[in-house]
Amino acid sequence: MLELLNVNPSSGEPIYRQLHDQIVRLIVGGQLHPEDVLPSVRQLAEHLAVNPMTVSRAMQQLVDQGWVERRRGQPSRVAARTSANNASGSSLLAPQLSALVEQAQQLGVDYDELQQLLKQFWQKE
Repeated sequence: MLELLNVNPSSGEPIYRQLHDQIVRLIVGGQLHPEDVLPSVRQLAEHLAVNPMTVSRAMQQLVDQGWVERRRGQPSRVAARTSANNASGSSLLAPQLSALVEQAQQLGVDYDELQQLLKQFWQKE
């Protein structure tokens, strides 16, 4: 799982939020399953080269929102299916898509051109 996570300190978005959002996407996207064990805060912090308190903040938000379960003396795990982790991938993309459309309109990019750009980026992966 560690290889699926990365942060960009210069992105302007807080690192804890980047980490939180990536873990949510891994859960919703099916790469992480209910009861999967997550790396420790220390392991994540070392891998990402960030402060452990930053990782701890992201993990606490995941626990508070029902994505992750913590039990004393045991590793953190992806929570069993709840309303929180029944969200769809498309609903999680809505804010980014809204921002993308707004930026495209501001730049004068029409729908067909945006669709072509999206297709190009989709095929790169």
